[in-house]
Amino acid sequence: MANLTATSSGRNSCTYHEEFKQVLLPLVYSVVFVVGLPLNAVVIGQIWLARQALSRSTIYMLNLAVADLLYVCSLPLLIYNYTQKDYWPFGDFTCKFVRFQFYTNLHSSIFFLTCISVQRYLGICHPLASWHKKKGKKLTWLVCAAVWFIVIAQCLPTFVFASTGTQRNRTVCYDLSAPDHSAAYFPYGITLTFTGFLLPFVAILACYCSMARILCQKDELIGLAVHKRKDKAVRMVIIVVIVFSISFLPFHLTKTIYLIVRSSPALPCSALQAFAIAYKCTRPFASMNSVLDPILFYFTQRKFRESTRYLLDKVSSKWRHDHCITYGS
Repeated sequence: MANLTATSSGRNSCTYHEEFKQVLLPLVYSVVFVVGLPLNAVVIGQIWLARQALSRSTIYMLNLAVADLLYVCSLPLLIYNYTQKDYWPFGDFTCKFVRFQFYTNLHSSIFFLTCISVQRYLGICHPLASWHKKKGKKLTWLVCAAVWFIVIAQCLPTFVFASTGTQRNRTVCYDLSAPDHSAAYFPYGITLTFTGFLLPFVAILACYCSMARILCQKDELIGLAVHKRKDKAVRMVIIVVIVFSISFLPFHLTKTIYLIVRSSPALPCSALQAFAIAYKCTRPFASMNSVLDPILFYFTQRKFRESTRYLLDKVSSKWRHDHCITYGS
């Protein structure tokens, strides 16, 4: 079934065949919702219970989990939309808001991961410096507020470009913009990719390259302060690289290429559809960071791993005790 028609200036109408979305997108979004909702809720709950002893990294993780939780709460609408063959019955404002939530989560996750990486870089490469520790948590909360302000400002144009429309007598919710606004969306889309992904990505790479030079030295050469942080730093680097490899890099690469070809009227419809499929196949995996971010939290926060293990052991012991009583009676 051809389920979407795209029209742009200088090009005849193109009919996209996107049946894959009816299977791939609901499947991935369902997994992200079922797994991401409880994981992020537990992370927020654990951090809240330990709020009297928050570290700077934990404050960034709290904001990261809040962004992920807000996003996964919107996924049931998208799951319904794609299982119903792109039918959107929830109105124009809800369409704009859901798209806004997606991009806000995406870019806030990138920025908070950048903040965590910079924080770890300072701990590894400048362990004895005190200039970044003087204002402590107060400065960290101010940085978080600045991140939210920047991300919301970056993503607000989504309310202008994202909208509902009619395709094949069905109401649809456009992700980037309506097809006839593709030329107007192009400079904004490229700017968002540059400021919301490329610049933070370069900053993270710079931090990791500097950290690698320290972490690859022999243990007796790196100092006691760095040695204590080495394992945590290595785990963080590995998980952040996985998050970027699965969620952020493929999505932004295919999105950028798609924006370029969508604004090029000379390309035939077959080529346009091929690039559209590549972009839309990576889009659901961009939401996987809502599952991967809590994993980053547990692998880099030992005290929370220990409290979770203690809670699970306690629940398991109680279950075994009750189970033995039931059978013993």
